[in-house]
Amino acid sequence: MSKESRIFIEISENKIDLNYWYKIVSDDSSGATSSFLGTTRNEFKGKSVERLEYETYEPMAIKEIEKICKTILDGFENDIKKIGVVHRIGNVPVGESSILIVISSGHRKSSLEAVHYAIDTIKSTVPIWKKEFYTDGSENQWKGNCESCHFNNNNHPH
Repeated sequence: MSKESRIFIEISENKIDLNYWYKIVSDDSSGATSSFLGTTRNEFKGKSVERLEYETYEPMAIKEIEKICKTILDGFENDIKKIGVVHRIGNVPVGESSILIVISSGHRKSSLEAVHYAIDTIKSTVPIWKKEFYTDGSENQWKGNCESCHFNNNNHPH
């Protein structure tokens, strides 16, 4: 199976359907499916958040996410079966999801580590910007998607 047929990427304004994405990456040879679901929280640095708004240059974002997925498929002792990544753009209210990463693998360690690598790398390299809207109406600013990222360049797949 080619790398391209094992990678599923979407940038969308629609709510994220967990079941749909789990089905996409399911594989009879998998012993594990791990995921990360990022949601809009109601507070940031003491300010009450109403919603987030995301923007991206979609062709570049998809290209960068695809590079990350290929790196994951090349690593982890070829144990990764399939990868699904969906990122919302537009308005994402409190409690709703903005990103889902789902990875299936032969063994749990590979998919868990791959999900961690994927979210850290996506947040540090993919051109997606967010703007926080506060309930008090205070000034909103566009931010890169890595304001609290703990990514380290030495943190790469095995």
